[in-house]
Amino acid sequence: MVHPAPGRGGLPTMVPGQQRRPRLLRCVAITMLTIIALVGLAVLISWLAVRPRRLVYTVEDGKVKDFDLRNNHLNGTFIFILRAYNPNNKVSLYYDSIEVVVSYDDQTIAFDVVEPFYQPSSNVTRFEVKPTARSVPLLGSVSRDLKSEKSSGEMELDIKVKAWIRFKLGIWKSSHYNLRVLCSPVVVHLNSSKTFERTYCDVDT
Repeated sequence: MVHPAPGRGGLPTMVPGQQRRPRLLRCVAITMLTIIALVGLAVLISWLAVRPRRLVYTVEDGKVKDFDLRNNHLNGTFIFILRAYNPNNKVSLYYDSIEVVVSYDDQTIAFDVVEPFYQPSSNVTRFEVKPTARSVPLLGSVSRDLKSEKSSGEMELDIKVKAWIRFKLGIWKSSHYNLRVLCSPVVVHLNSSKTFERTYCDVDT
């Protein structure tokens, strides 16, 4: 059996390959940590650059067609003009899916799906939605209140918008965000002689 030659003081002498291995591992570890730090910094900078100002939503007009309430079942079409304002001068948006719900006393009474669209930066987009009720069964209390409001000539509704959106900055596109918009109360006049009043909405992303 061959034993390593003792060095000074009787200790074994390190082979050159054994000395290089710890240095190589340290270099690899430092390189990986540097890459991770740079990637994290890039993500942080991108987020700070992309984090947009809050979108602004309003309901510009609203009316009801073919409203019919019989035996606690509702039929009708609710027509609204929504105004979406993107106040960001560098960030644009992709609306990949949009759902619009009309509710009364927390019960959903009509539903619509909007076609996807692209909204440029510093842009105002108006789009029409037509949530429709087809023989929707109503709670007894909801049916009574809707009949009462119909008799008065106006009704107060809630409009909820739910969308999957992506932000775009230059060639960079973000992952999906859940956009939630609540417009309440939206007063719809059954008498066409009355003017619709703009309703401002709460927006959350």
